[in-house]
This record gives sequence, C-alpha cells and structure tokens, in this order.
Amino acid sequence: MRMLSKIVMSAGLVSLVSTMALAAEKTRPPYPHYWISVATTNQSIPGMSEEMSGMASMFGGRGAAFGPRRTLQLQLEGPREVAEPKAEHLIPPGQKMGDSLPLITPKQEKTEYQPEQRGERPEKYEKPKARMLIYWGCGENVAKGQPRVIDTAKMSAMDFGKALSGRSGTRQIPPSPHKGWTYGDWPNSEDRKDVPKDASLVGEHQLKGSYLPDNIRFSLDQKRDFMAPVSFSAISKTASGAWPFKWQQVPTAIGYFATAMGHNQKTGETIFWSSSEVPETGFGLMDYLTPHDVQRFIREKVLMPTSRTSCTIPAGVFKDVDGAMLQFMAYGEELNLVHPPKPKDPKQPWNPQWSVKVRLKSTGSSPLVEAEERGSRSSKKRPAADDGAEQEQQPSDNKKGGGMMDGLKGMFGF
Repeated sequence: MRMLSKIVMSAGLVSLVSTMALAAEKTRPPYPHYWISVATTNQSIPGMSEEMSGMASMFGGRGAAFGPRRTLQLQLEGPREVAEPKAEHLIPPGQKMGDSLPLITPKQEKTEYQPEQRGERPEKYEKPKARMLIYWGCGENVAKGQPRVIDTAKMSAMDFGKALSGRSGTRQIPPSPHKGWTYGDWPNSEDRKDVPKDASLVGEHQLKGSYLPDNIRFSLDQKRDFMAPVSFSAISKTASGAWPFKWQQVPTAIGYFATAMGHNQKTGETIFWSSSEVPETGFGLMDYLTPHDVQRFIREKVLMPTSRTSCTIPAGVFKDVDGAMLQFMAYGEELNLVHPPKPKDPKQPWNPQWSVKVRLKSTGSSPLVEAEERGSRSSKKRPAADDGAEQEQQPSDNKKGGGMMDGLKGMFGF
C-alpha cells in the first residue's frame, strides 16, 4: 500500500509540474518576430555569348535578367498596434545599401461592402484534362517502374492531388499582417532598391521601431551571408539522349536538389523529373528548408549531399520535348535567435523579448539546349554595314534563331 501511495503521489507531482509549465507557456507575453529570407538566383544558358545574353535580357526586361542576382525579403511583426508605425533595419556597411532599410507597414484600404452576386451554375462542368509523366533518379537509363503516369481523365480530383503531392518541409509561418499586431516589411512601396552583386550581410545588425523593444541587436557570420550562385559547369546531351550535367560546389550549402520539366506538344504530356533516388515530384522542395529537414531528406535519399557535383537525366525522359527546363536548389544554413536564450533549467522563468530567423537558399536554372543549337547564334557574326546602311536580316537566320528565341521566351516568361 505504501508503494502504491508513493507511485500515486509521484504521478500527481509530475502532473502538477506539467500543468504549471503549460500555464506558464500560456501566460507568456507575446514578443516581436523578425524573418530575413536571403536568396541567390542564377538564370543561365551554358555556352551563351554575352551578346546573346544581353539580347535575351533586353527582351525580358528586369525580371528576366540573366546571371547571378541577390535578393532579400524582410518581414517583421510586433505584438501591439500603434497609431504611427515606424521601423527600420540598421545594416552593416558591407551590405552597400545605405545605413538602413525601412520596414513599412502596408496601408489597409477600406472597401465598401459589396453583396455577393451569385452567378448561375454552368449546365455542364468540363473536367480539366492533363496527362503527366513522373520520372526520378540520376543515371543513364530510366529505372524500372517509371514513369508514374498521372491522368486526370482516369482519376478523381482527390486522387489527382494525392498523386501530385510529395514530400515537404516543416511548415513555417512567416510574420504577416494580423489583428492586434503591427507588421512591416521590405522591399515595399517606398523602398525596393536592388541588392548589389557584392553586398554582404556579415556584421552587426539592429532593429529600431515604435512597436519594438530597444535591444534588438544581432550579428551574422559567413554561413548566413549570401550564398554563392549555382553555376553549371557542363550541360550536354549524349548520343543515347541522356542529359549529364555538372555544377560547381556551393561552399555554404548543406544539400542539393534538381528537377526538370518539359512538355511534349505532340502527345500533350507534361514530363517531370527529379534527382531523388526514390519516387518524388519535388513540388514541395523547391523553397527554403530547415537544416533538420535537409538532413532528413538526405538520409531518405531524396536530396543529394554536398559531396555530389554531377547528375544525369536518363535517356528518353525528354525525348521529343521542346523547351525543357532544369532547376537546381542549394539549401543553406538557418539561424534562429531568441533573446534571452531559453534557460537549461526548466524551473527557471523564461520571457523572450524578441526572435530572429535567417534562412538561405541559392537557386539556378537553365534550359536543356543542345550544343549545336546554343552555338548557332553565338558563332554567327553580323557583318559591318557599308556606309552606315542598315543590314537586312536573312529569312533563314530568322527561322533558326526565332525557334530558339521563341523557346527561351516561353521558358523564361518574356
């Protein structure tokens, strides 16, 4: 009986401690959260001349610029509302973007209530038609059991969604506008300057604002600086129809993933391929991932370790496909700061004042274009005009170059 009484008392104490800890969690006051999303992008065409690259950028404008680019997204939320919200991020000199970046609170425009207008239902609902082929794995030949066919004509909407769904990382909810809180971000309507190509985040950072505490200071090191761009050192097509490609190592990367997509106009099929060794569409992996998720997916042979520098899209995957696009992800380290840090002793009270998250990625993309097609334009030099006369374009050149440029326009969105 005594032993039973001790067990009951012990269980009661554990329950009491758990209840008290839970109550402390619930009563803990909310605190500001700040996210810094750091990205490097590189849209390239291996073997493309500078002249042609400039022409493609000219067609596409700013959004379709080729070559490495650095971008930032800053998102802040504070747990109170103020009449005139102001906040700024004081940056290190190496960032070369001035002394600070303004975190502007978006203005909420009031709209008059409009009663819902109910339209008539169409008499006949036409089911969307799509047929997709899913391949995976690096190698010269397609492995057995591939492709996985997804055909909307033969499955319900629920089955279609399940077939397309793949792995995804831990759900992360960034700061956003919501009731009772004040939100600010950059770039914004007042400031959206480009990030210099040689900008660096290394150094001391500080946040100031009318809805923030005064002590938000933190430092970033080389691992949390802009990642090196993804650079393909070789992309070629073998006689068998395979596409081997190589890339230069990204020094601060913790994992890699590649995917490619193309469309067969003759059959109407859309083809997807990923570098995963196991069946995977990859749709949920083409964004920031936590280091824990990256390591987990490497163990599951979905992502590639950073020791890898080459892969081959199997022969036949993109047979008779025009305009296939290769996309590559290099996942970076992540920094999570909470001030003050959580004490090791669970009995010690903990009241965080602010948190900062820094997440990183580097992405690259390139069309799968055969060597002779890449060189057809760059090898032709336009003859100089005589006496300032304007040169006439040859119809045959228009057809050859037009096909390639049309493909580029479709793939790069210009």
